[in-house]
Amino acid sequence: MTDAKSLPALTPIGENSTLLWGMTNAERLRRLARAEGLPEASSTAQLYVNLDYVFDPVWLRHIVTLPGTVVMDGDALVMAHLTGGMTPADIAQHRGGLTIIDYRDNPQIYNRQLRKLDCPFIQRLTPETRREIERKSYFGAYKGVTDALTKYLWPELALWLTRGAASIGMTPNLVTAIGATLCVYATYLFAYGQYWEGMLAGFIFMVLDTVDGKLARCTITSSKWGNVADHGVDLVHPPFWWYFWGVGLGAWGLALSNQTFLLVMIAVVAGYVLQRVIEGLFIKDFGMDIHVWQKFDSDFRLVTARRNPNFAILFFATLAGRPDIGLIAVAWWTVISLVVHAVRLVQAYAVKRSGPPIVSWMEEA
Repeated sequence: MTDAKSLPALTPIGENSTLLWGMTNAERLRRLARAEGLPEASSTAQLYVNLDYVFDPVWLRHIVTLPGTVVMDGDALVMAHLTGGMTPADIAQHRGGLTIIDYRDNPQIYNRQLRKLDCPFIQRLTPETRREIERKSYFGAYKGVTDALTKYLWPELALWLTRGAASIGMTPNLVTAIGATLCVYATYLFAYGQYWEGMLAGFIFMVLDTVDGKLARCTITSSKWGNVADHGVDLVHPPFWWYFWGVGLGAWGLALSNQTFLLVMIAVVAGYVLQRVIEGLFIKDFGMDIHVWQKFDSDFRLVTARRNPNFAILFFATLAGRPDIGLIAVAWWTVISLVVHAVRLVQAYAVKRSGPPIVSWMEEA
C-alpha cells in the first residue's frame, strides 16, 4: 500500500468546459483525488493531469503508486507523476529517467476491484466525444467477472437509466432506496403467487441494482453507507425471495409437500449461506475473490447459483407453467454450485500447501 505521505497532489493543466455526467472534467478530477485520498498540496510529488483528456479512474489509482511515470497519447501528455520539483516542461529533457506509457500501445492493467484485465480508456474530451466517453466510463465501471444477465442482458438499459439519473441529479442512494422498495414488493407478490408481477418488480430492482453502482462510479459519488446499503440488500434478500416463492405455489395449486418444501429451503438457504462463507474464506486466506483465481472460476461465475441465474431458472419454469419445478431446480443448482465452490476452495488450499502462490489468472496475464 502507498504511504499517504508520499502521495502526489493533483495539479490540473489547462481548462475544459465540456460537461461529463453533468460535471466539468476539473470537478471530476477533484472528486477522484478526494476518493483516492490525495493531498491538496505536496512538496515532494505532483500528479499533473491534462484537462483535455478523460481517463478511467483505474489510471489514476495506478499512476499514483508509480513516481516518475508519464502517460502519453502519442505526442500528447495525459498525466505525469513527477517528483523532485520536475514539471511537464522538463519531461523531454529527463525522458531517459522516466517511465513512459503510451496509451496507443494498448497497455494492460489488472483491476482488482472490478475483477478484470484490460486497457482502461483514455480519450480527448470535446462536445463531440462526450457521449462516447460517457459510454466508455459506464462500461469501464462494469465488473469483468459477474453473472451472464448482468454482463450481457441489460447493460444498455442500465446505461440509459444511469444517464437519466445523472441528468436529473439523482443520487446513487436514492436509486438504491427505490430498488430496495421494489425488492420488498416483489417478495410480497411472490408470497401470493403473483409471479409475473413479482418478476417484473424484481427485474426492475435487478437493473437498478446495476444502475446505483454505475452511477456512483461514473459520477464519483460512492459513499461508505451507500456501499453498505447496496451490498446489504443484495446479501440479505435472495433467501426471502425463494422462500416466499415456495409459499406462493399454493395459489397455483402446485404447493410442495411439507417435506419437499423443507428440503428445498434447506438446500437454497444453507447452500446460499455456505457459498458466501466459502467466498469469504477465499478472500481472507488468498486475498482475492474465488471467481478470479482461474479462468474456469470466472466462467462459472456467469451461471453460478446467485440471484440472477436463479431468477432466470424460475422465469423459464413459470413460462412453462411449472414454477414449482423451477424452485426445485434452483435448489439442485444451488447444491451443485456449492459443491463446485467447496472443491475449488480445497484445491486452493492444496496448491498453497505445495508451495506456489495463489495468483489470479488475470494478474498472470
